[in-house]
Amino acid sequence: MGGGGQHCQGSRLYTWTEVQQHCQRSDQWLVIDRKVYDISEWVKRHPGGHRVIGHYAGEDATDAFVAFHPELDFVRKFLKPLLIGELDPSEPCQDHQKNAAVTKDFRALREVLEREGLFRTSPLFFCLYLGHLLVLEMLALLVLWHWGTGWIPTLLCAVILTTSQAQAGWLQHDFGHLSVFRKSFWNHLLHKFVIGHLKGASASWWNHLHFQHHAKPNIFGKDPDVNTQHAFVIGSIQPIEYGIKKLKYLPYNHQHQYFFLIGPPLIIPVIFNMQNVRIMLSRRLWVDLAWWFSFYARFFYSYIPFYGVFGSLALISFIRFLESHWFVWVTQMNHIPMEIDHEKHQDWLTMQLSATCNIEQSFFNDWFSGHLNFQIEHHSLKKSGDLWLDAYLHK
Repeated sequence: MGGGGQHCQGSRLYTWTEVQQHCQRSDQWLVIDRKVYDISEWVKRHPGGHRVIGHYAGEDATDAFVAFHPELDFVRKFLKPLLIGELDPSEPCQDHQKNAAVTKDFRALREVLEREGLFRTSPLFFCLYLGHLLVLEMLALLVLWHWGTGWIPTLLCAVILTTSQAQAGWLQHDFGHLSVFRKSFWNHLLHKFVIGHLKGASASWWNHLHFQHHAKPNIFGKDPDVNTQHAFVIGSIQPIEYGIKKLKYLPYNHQHQYFFLIGPPLIIPVIFNMQNVRIMLSRRLWVDLAWWFSFYARFFYSYIPFYGVFGSLALISFIRFLESHWFVWVTQMNHIPMEIDHEKHQDWLTMQLSATCNIEQSFFNDWFSGHLNFQIEHHSLKKSGDLWLDAYLHK
């Protein structure tokens, strides 16, 4: 990979300098396995969205291409019409002074892991995972049916449903990464069911944001997860830049205090819900909208008999409020402590290691975080949500 193939006789040869000139929104080239592709028109039809592939314009995208596409042979068919040449044999395998030795060792490691079967998933594991979500949903209703709608049964019901919602978020994450089944069709179908019907969110919205996060983690302007909309300044570079430009949208010297008021409490109940509805309507994502509607139809059908319309609205709002805290602490502890900066054009592994960290392994941590306490493996290899389970069993 990345320099192992022979160039086709008669094909045009390019230098990295030439490739790097094509990194504009309307003019984009990238390199995969030393072959040069013009993706300027293709980005508009790219299933993952134009942003995630556009982030690699003018660069080598070999490792990102492998990480994002479980069915490589199928996807390579779409590359053939885009091929315009390859790198000149005198050109190095990596651009922008990326570490070729690290890249070579990383690809060798990935091949070893594939041969040992550590990317193979267990459908039974994910069926049981889904089953425990359905059990929690039924248990919440049984609590109200048996004990009524007093404060204690209502609080218990909310905690159970919050647990179900948080765990459904981790499960949809694995389906969304196409990491459970060999065929993408089944991953997409279960992803829409879990995130749409069990959680009330849009699969396309999640894909659009989350794939960019994986493509360029903790990179300003490319990773949506570090776009705080001026509410916070994060990392070691951004506070300095805001100081030099005298930008003060909020009292950032107190952000460690107001974070607890506008961060965990609002991200899911307000920000994510508004983004979901806006994107589904503006982009006419009618399938996602139907799944979203099915969640709320089921929820209100189940809980209006107990609480009425306004009581049910209060219940789902409280559940979102609790879930939002769970989500924020799990997702941010793996990235915010790490390096956050502008694009440095690092090789794939170095970039992922700079932006991610792991959390100590335990049965509770694995369950509570949906195995996202193994962020280094997840981000650098990004093949399977069940990788860490298999690796743990192989110890």
